[in-house]
Amino acid sequence: MKVHQLHSWQISIAQAQQIQQKLASQVSKESEVVNLRFIAGADISAPDSKGIARAAVVVLSYPELNVIEVKTAEDKLNFPYIPGLLSFRESPLVLAACEKLSTNPDLLLIDGQGIAHPRRFGLAAHLGLLLDTPTIGCAKSRLCGTHKPLINEAGAYTELTDNGEIIGVALRTKVDVNPIYISIGHKVDLPTAIHCVMECCHDHRLPEPSRLAHLAAGGKALPVHHSYSQRLFDSSF
Repeated sequence: MKVHQLHSWQISIAQAQQIQQKLASQVSKESEVVNLRFIAGADISAPDSKGIARAAVVVLSYPELNVIEVKTAEDKLNFPYIPGLLSFRESPLVLAACEKLSTNPDLLLIDGQGIAHPRRFGLAAHLGLLLDTPTIGCAKSRLCGTHKPLINEAGAYTELTDNGEIIGVALRTKVDVNPIYISIGHKVDLPTAIHCVMECCHDHRLPEPSRLAHLAAGGKALPVHHSYSQRLFDSSF
């Protein structure tokens, strides 16, 4: 995958916040997800005792969800851990893994926020612009905003709002599990994001691309996947 260099990574906290405010206006909320054939997940591990983290990107066929390609990158994380600025800490390593891919995914699921962010520019939005690729924020926890209670039903969702603005949804992917938080990253709309995430959820709380990327980032072997081709999917939006 090609990476577009939009700014330096050697910046201060104040400069990082300014970059977020500037680039947030460039996020596209119009879906460009068409003829979906390859969907990827990206995640990054916590640093080990030597300060080394591992980023992983896993590409799957769609709708079968067979693993096509796995790439990783390892290095130290140079930017400090600051909630709301995690994209400046994690993006360089995720991008290094993405650059190794020979298969260009049509859609990326990112373990983090998209526009469900105080400055509407989380990790998924940042990576979407840098890769010029449709991205979805698929977070396990909420950074900002509030939502109403969810019914205990797979596929149930409710709007996540912040100061009257819809910034995503809380989505329950399985019965008796906590919701995940879905938001626009780049070049996707919210209905498409919800649809794609649910179509990739089968036996786990997380969609398969995100779950497998988490395993790969942790250094674990990926499980063998069976074809889901017997299911009927609509891969045109």
